[in-house]
Amino acid sequence: MNQLLRVMNFNVSSDGIAAGPSEQQTLERPFGLDRPERLFSWAGATASWPMRTEPGGSRGLDDCFTRDFARNIGAEIMGRNKFGPQRGPWADHEWQGWWGEKPPFRTPVFVLTHHPRPSLTLSDTTFHFVDDTPAVVLEQAKLAARGQDVRLGGGVSTIRQFLDADLVDTLHIAVSPLALGTGLRLWDSPEELNDRYHHDTVPSPSGITHHLYWRR
Repeated sequence: MNQLLRVMNFNVSSDGIAAGPSEQQTLERPFGLDRPERLFSWAGATASWPMRTEPGGSRGLDDCFTRDFARNIGAEIMGRNKFGPQRGPWADHEWQGWWGEKPPFRTPVFVLTHHPRPSLTLSDTTFHFVDDTPAVVLEQAKLAARGQDVRLGGGVSTIRQFLDADLVDTLHIAVSPLALGTGLRLWDSPEELNDRYHHDTVPSPSGITHHLYWRR
């Protein structure tokens, strides 16, 4: 079975920035940005937002992308910064991620780190902390996914590593109509990937432009 590595619902500004500089990312400001919700509020407004606690939400194009987030996904890969705010050797193992006792992933998750620690299970999500090359980690994730696809969750540096290793099969990047100026940048232009990927753009009434890429 052809398992894909997919970037899904990854949010950037109009100038390609997804988070503030690493030194500005803290427990209180995980994205290192003022009002980071401006990047992903389109997803939180949809009926299919996985962390929605009340009925309602929008339908339509944005909801289709949000609803697709978990389709045929059997594992996730993420960078350490997406898991938590600590840097360097783990001071302790008490930190269990940003999502509480029921993370939204519901699959094995492989966290890239130079400082491995024991695996952690919360509800139906197990986090594995791995120190290896993108290719090796992807093979581990594919085995854990049991024939389903693997989602590459970010952040920016992690996605760039896998792009540089030519391992990403499809990408969905949601571009918000605001410029942030400084921070961790996915690209200078959405056309940067056009030499390797087919590329469609789909504007949404919410103001978001959805960029879709798949291998040539």
